[in-house]
Amino acid sequence: MNIQELEHKILALHPTEKAAIIQSLTQSINIGAKGITKTPGVCGGEACITGTRIAIWLLVEARRLGITEVQLLQDYPHISAADLVNAWIYADAYPEEMETAIRANEAA
Repeated sequence: MNIQELEHKILALHPTEKAAIIQSLTQSINIGAKGITKTPGVCGGEACITGTRIAIWLLVEARRLGITEVQLLQDYPHISAADLVNAWIYADAYPEEMETAIRANEAA
């Protein structure tokens, strides 16, 4: 079965079946979730590097402002290069979430 055939079969499913497939795929892919957590009451529930209060949106904004990964690792010595890779993967997987968080924090 090719992707188009699979897509056709999925689109023909009942909405609850589609939702179950999406949930299953999301759990199995787990894009960008490694080393990233969202904890209610911590940094407003924003996605952060696990075990820290360093929000992913903050790192994304720093990179946009020209701060290098080397500088980020110096500024945050308790995170690793792997943490930054996970942050970039997460940010790429959830661009709307990043934009919303950046805008919300610029206005604050």
